[in-house]
Amino acid sequence: MASMNDKDYYAILGVEKDASTEEIRKAFQTKARKLHPDVNKAPDAEERFKEVSEAYAVLSDPDKRKRYDAMRSGSPFAGAGAPYGSPAGGGYADPFGGSPFGWGPFGGGFSGSSRSRQRRSRSYNPRAGADVVYELTLDAQAAAAGTRRGITYQRYATCDVCHGSGSVQAEHPETCPTCGGSGHITVDTGLFGVMMMTCPECEGTGKVVADPCHSCGGSGRTISASEVVVDVPAGSHDGDEVRVGGMGNAGTNGSTAGDFVCRVCVPEERLTRSQASGFNFIGFALPFLVVGLLTRTLASLALLVALPVVIGIFLVVRDGVKARPRWWRNAGIAVANGASNGLMIALVFAMMFSCTSGMGRMGYMGYPYYF
Repeated sequence: MASMNDKDYYAILGVEKDASTEEIRKAFQTKARKLHPDVNKAPDAEERFKEVSEAYAVLSDPDKRKRYDAMRSGSPFAGAGAPYGSPAGGGYADPFGGSPFGWGPFGGGFSGSSRSRQRRSRSYNPRAGADVVYELTLDAQAAAAGTRRGITYQRYATCDVCHGSGSVQAEHPETCPTCGGSGHITVDTGLFGVMMMTCPECEGTGKVVADPCHSCGGSGRTISASEVVVDVPAGSHDGDEVRVGGMGNAGTNGSTAGDFVCRVCVPEERLTRSQASGFNFIGFALPFLVVGLLTRTLASLALLVALPVVIGIFLVVRDGVKARPRWWRNAGIAVANGASNGLMIALVFAMMFSCTSGMGRMGYMGYPYYF
């Protein structure tokens, strides 16, 4: 059996040596489907399928690919050309990119390149859709009186072609032909030993969509613009949420959809960033004040009390103090957060000063000084 140094993994997959991870995935997809023993009855099909899987296992992993390139070139340092995370080095990404057969049911989101949005996956992976959170900014009067707003947003909606199943004709998924339903495949990489990897076709689920929908690629959902009418009740405040059931992201392969969550934002009731920091400073000083009074070390802790309070008051007053109850409630929460951060530190400082003051009155081994 040929060693890994004697094998040209690039030639096995039919890609160039500078091929991207996406090109390697596509090449593996094509080769694996043609050479799988259940499809190809040629005598050498199984051996060639193992070679293709071995090549993909090495070239899809940036570190293994660098070591392989280094050994092929004869230089142990040849694989260190580009720093990890740079474009030349493959970037900071999943070595398998989710699936060589395309983008998974939850891959990509709304952002990314057009190439990533065009990926397809055969994996059958039912998952409930996530909520869509939308921040609606209102003035204090509108929040107090209540209002109705129409909102247009983007979300994953149920595919109109396959009606969410991911398959146009088949009613049920089929067992993955690559892994036989186990969800993983074992590849003998030679130098790197036997490696178990997640099946790239079913993405570990063991099931695949028999005939993937041409519109959604088998996930059962597509990105679409949606509209929803939200009724904000009277007496709403900053941070309140209004939930519209079933208007979030659609689930994959017929699973339930998430909710549309409208989060009310009232700037008049919200602390600015500096004000929140100011109240945190004030809260941070409170444990020092209390512990100092209880342990009679307040004089030693005076600077740790006065300095945060002065800085905190300055940050709060600079942006203006507001007389709204919700504003003061948010201020109280910020003070409590600061106090929780300062409590343990205040106890440690109090014990240190107590020990120091005790050593000043006692001599070595606890014997008192006599004057």
